[in-house]
Amino acid sequence: MAHNKANLDPQAFTAQVDGKEVRLYTLRNTQGAEAHFINQGAKLVSLVVPSRSGWTDVVIGHDSLQEYLDSEEAYFGAICGRYANRVARGKFSLDGIEYSLPINNGPNALHGGLKGFNAVIWDAEQLAENKLALCYVSKDGEEGYPGELCVRVVYTLTEDNELTIEYTATTTRPTIVNLTNHSYFNLSGDGDASVHDHILQINASTYLPTDDTAIPYGAPEAVAGTPMDFTQPTEVGARIDTPTDQLVWARGYDHTYILDKPLGKLGFAARCTSPKTGITMEVYTDQPGVQLYTGNWMSGNMRGKHGHRYPARAALCLETQHYPDSPNHPEYPTTRLNPGETFHSVTAFRFTVG
Repeated sequence: MAHNKANLDPQAFTAQVDGKEVRLYTLRNTQGAEAHFINQGAKLVSLVVPSRSGWTDVVIGHDSLQEYLDSEEAYFGAICGRYANRVARGKFSLDGIEYSLPINNGPNALHGGLKGFNAVIWDAEQLAENKLALCYVSKDGEEGYPGELCVRVVYTLTEDNELTIEYTATTTRPTIVNLTNHSYFNLSGDGDASVHDHILQINASTYLPTDDTAIPYGAPEAVAGTPMDFTQPTEVGARIDTPTDQLVWARGYDHTYILDKPLGKLGFAARCTSPKTGITMEVYTDQPGVQLYTGNWMSGNMRGKHGHRYPARAALCLETQHYPDSPNHPEYPTTRLNPGETFHSVTAFRFTVG
């Protein structure tokens, strides 16, 4: 057993998968914070940051690679792509050509397909004690998407206890790209039963209402006067069970919030605080939206880290991204990437304790 604050055994994550070596990578800063990753799915396994009581692991996940491979939650901590979130009926068109994607979420395509970026083995290089680069080449036609896409993700754990994620991608043919990290956070610590007591603020006065398959109707709607309003700090659980279609269909929050900041500019997206540990997480991104997901479909059946169980709403996700089904909504910010262009995006999760 290696000495790390997360009490993870590196050997439990070491194996050959799809002909490539998978292993656990550890990032540290001089403050003592730690982040642990595996190159299967470019997943964040653990993030240990200061809390009132010392150190707290604020993401949920598993103790071994095999548990990740077998998990009911295929997206724990993962990079999702080539298109994160949903594409209606798995269909979209570019330049008059219709493309078909695998259907893996009701009638829709979700998070890149049957074997999206969350399930592939990335090439990893630890650039410094606090920096990890992961690369993946998605073949032309993989999961139905056009163009060979070269993707690079760099995780950095800064001296300010900030985990930054820098994404870049290039393509050989016109394609669509929407990348996000799908970490499940519980700021009270891995194994805490519920995020209902977390205080959440989202920098968004509008959101995208969806149908019962989680596809946006189209036009944004104001959050004011609805249970979707997090413009002021509000307990996550305060209105989560309000009997409205939006919350009933999703079993809680699973919606894209349209951020009140200039398109393409790095800005404040959200702030979340645990009253138990005093940990506050601030999210900054240059993406136009953030998907709030409150872990509504977790069952509590699978074994998590250190034997913990994860019932519904034992964590929340703040997935910075473009909007769901953007290729079928020309009025949304475009997710098209052309040859000769470079997709570039930055998201940061900053942790403080009070």
